[in-house]
Amino acid sequence: MNTRTHPSSAKLRRALLAGGLGVVLVAVGACSTTEPGTGSPTGEGGTLERIKADKLINVGFANERPYAYRENGQLVGEDPAVHGYIFDQIGGISLEPHLFEFGSLIQALNSERVDVVTAGMFITPERCEQAAFSNPVYVATTSLLVATGNPKGLTDYASVADGDARLAVMNGAVEVDQAKSSGVPDDRLQIVADQQAGLDAVKSGRADAFALTSISLRALAADDNTVEVAEAFVPVIDGEEQLGAGAAVFRRTDTELREAFNEQLAELIQSPKWLELVEPYGFTEAERPDPELTAEQLCQG
Repeated sequence: MNTRTHPSSAKLRRALLAGGLGVVLVAVGACSTTEPGTGSPTGEGGTLERIKADKLINVGFANERPYAYRENGQLVGEDPAVHGYIFDQIGGISLEPHLFEFGSLIQALNSERVDVVTAGMFITPERCEQAAFSNPVYVATTSLLVATGNPKGLTDYASVADGDARLAVMNGAVEVDQAKSSGVPDDRLQIVADQQAGLDAVKSGRADAFALTSISLRALAADDNTVEVAEAFVPVIDGEEQLGAGAAVFRRTDTELREAFNEQLAELIQSPKWLELVEPYGFTEAERPDPELTAEQLCQG
């Protein structure tokens, strides 16, 4: 199991991207993309009071591994595990899942079709203008997917730039600019459409590595013994670390609900229970957030 020392909160504020046992299962066989009809106010205290009375909270997810996805008719993943545990602690509250495209989740939240976004969404200043985030539930480092045995000994962007290795990166992803800023030339970058295309590029030999978040790559490579995920690293661009942080997302009016969530989260983050909940989905100590890191800090960019 990989571990790392957390950078200081001040550095993280500057660096974060602008852009069974502990497993919580929730039935999603009848997932709805229509308004569940809450019939209650969402202002100060309204949603919290309602979900405590109903013992149910409507959550939006986007079916993305390993954050929140359907498997055998159940909602599973890191976010359902953590959120399910926290809402149970708040008041024996169960998750009622509703499926949306990722880009529609905040709109669904603000139109009161769901009460919280359970999708591993990164905290960014732009999103903070539209919704309120909990404090970080996890942080995301970067890794390289390589052929088994890592024949070129690739460990980070610098190791790619210093040799002749070819690097696959996803179109529109932050890894494109990170690789270029780290000195990887354009003629050794292979832009791919999605995660599967990146995996295929490495397996076929068209690329020597595929750069993405460590969490995503571990999920992608889980059942494939022809590839492996190299040690996690934090890219450093212009002297600043580039690290992402995911959180629960609430309406800006639901202050009391968010505070109740944060209160339980603060205890969870510092306990062994956090790893117990997320480890089945490929998360490690490298993804445990600094307890001093807050959404307010990250919303400032």
